[in-house]
Amino acid sequence: MSHNPPIAHWPGKTVWLVGASSGIGLATAQALHGLGAQVVISARQAPLLDAFCAAHAGAVSCPLDVTDAQAVQAAAGALLERGPIDMVVYCAGHYKAQRGFDFTLEELLRHQQINYVGALHVMAATLPAMLARGSGHFSLIASVAGYRGLPKSLAYGPTKAALINLAESLYGDLQPRGIGVSLVNPGFVQTPLTAQNRFHMPALITPEQAASAMLEGWRRGAFEIHYPKRFTRWMKLLGALPYAAYLPLVVRMSKEP
Repeated sequence: MSHNPPIAHWPGKTVWLVGASSGIGLATAQALHGLGAQVVISARQAPLLDAFCAAHAGAVSCPLDVTDAQAVQAAAGALLERGPIDMVVYCAGHYKAQRGFDFTLEELLRHQQINYVGALHVMAATLPAMLARGSGHFSLIASVAGYRGLPKSLAYGPTKAALINLAESLYGDLQPRGIGVSLVNPGFVQTPLTAQNRFHMPALITPEQAASAMLEGWRRGAFEIHYPKRFTRWMKLLGALPYAAYLPLVVRMSKEP
């Protein structure tokens, strides 16, 4: 069953990828450009955006800090003056391991501002134009870390859980109005964020493999796009456990070696 209008033909479509100077966002921008989409790429580091545009003719650089609501509104306004935005992909993410006995409020709030509040800024700046046209697609990159509470994910997990809930709510409201909504829940992907991890990451895949899975999900009109399935299906099973089984497991997983 297609939950969204399937997207298989990209020429003529404008895609704004926010937070895409590296990792999954960058690989997805490269893949979409290769398929003929008009790619607009945003992140804080302008030199990385310029390098992308130099290597991908026709791509547009839009330096941006997602935590600055006014800057996001201004950027979206400038892009919309050029023409409609057919798809927005929110890729911005921040991750540092935090635990209940070893955390800083500054880090907790930084995760919230980048991973979740930034998505709200982008949503508020782009959805009205999509609703006015009666078409468009809004895609949020969350994580399987948002399914349930996990060790070392005190700051990161709750923001991804919020994105999952946000996407579900948006779908219910926007699907009847012709707007596509997709939720991307990756497992472990080789990115600058996961490079911090000092533990074994099962079923680790490349950003290019992640981008391929996303394109396939959009082609099918999927709501949730999760990958790699050999890992994410186990996470879904874990997420379905009752607390009586899940919480003792989390305690065991959380113990220091």
